[in-house]
Amino acid sequence: MEAIIYKSPFFSIEKGEQAAKALGVKYHIIDFTEDILEQIQNPAHGLGKAMNPCIDCHTYMIMRAGELMEKWGFDFIATGEVLAQRPMSQNKQSLGVVARCSKYEDLLVRPLSASLLPPTKPIREGWIDATKLPAFSGRNRTPQIALAKQFGIKDYPAPAGGCLLCEQQFGNKLKDLLDHEGPDADRTNIWLLKTGRHLRLAENIKIIVGSDEADNNLLEKKAHPSDLRITCPDVPSPTLIAPKEINEEQLQTAAAICARYAKTPAGEPARVQITTGTNSRIISVMPMHPDDVIQFMVVS
Repeated sequence: MEAIIYKSPFFSIEKGEQAAKALGVKYHIIDFTEDILEQIQNPAHGLGKAMNPCIDCHTYMIMRAGELMEKWGFDFIATGEVLAQRPMSQNKQSLGVVARCSKYEDLLVRPLSASLLPPTKPIREGWIDATKLPAFSGRNRTPQIALAKQFGIKDYPAPAGGCLLCEQQFGNKLKDLLDHEGPDADRTNIWLLKTGRHLRLAENIKIIVGSDEADNNLLEKKAHPSDLRITCPDVPSPTLIAPKEINEEQLQTAAAICARYAKTPAGEPARVQITTGTNSRIISVMPMHPDDVIQFMVVS
């Protein structure tokens, strides 16, 4: 038995790794970014309340697992899905749709709810003793916790969704990016969606302002080398990144926004440093009023 952990900008691999290590299972990290972006833009079974194509996402996860199953010589696929645990993607109808559309329906086992679902080949052929499988259903996690205790498993992730695509504000950021950059949106920009405050100054100009030190460090590390770095050097300040295509008027606006989030004394102009590669210059601007910043925010 080996585990597959999917990686994307929208959910962390941390919990999967934690679980695999707790179980002592060999695991593989598979980049799922392109698969899920395709489903977001062309969801055969629609989106949830935000930008979450849950049914299609689960389908493609199982499809990819099936391809790897065949490549690596395994016999069947098992998932941790529980019947009726999630209203959109784990009701009985959705589980059936996912199985059929994955093309690996008869080699798919959902052990935690297997006795409540139609038996697939591994159960029919006796590869798995179905009498030893539980019949979990619903959103209550108490049975899973009791089962973990029975097997002496103490180090397991707390129950949570964890997918950013289900969050409305993040979904708005992603939609804004795809609306302006299309299906070929820069993948670095997609990974940066969960970092900082996102503001759009013009159709082709978006800036990102760090919300804390961790954001600032990540923006410094992950932004494109050609991006402009904007800070207020005299006071505690966020890092703001802007694309190289920004014009002078937009740059003044970005500098005023940076000064608004810096610890600039009220009513006083701020010195703002603009760095491009090895070149740097200082300008003086008045911090933008918080009410005026709102018009640029990429939020609901």
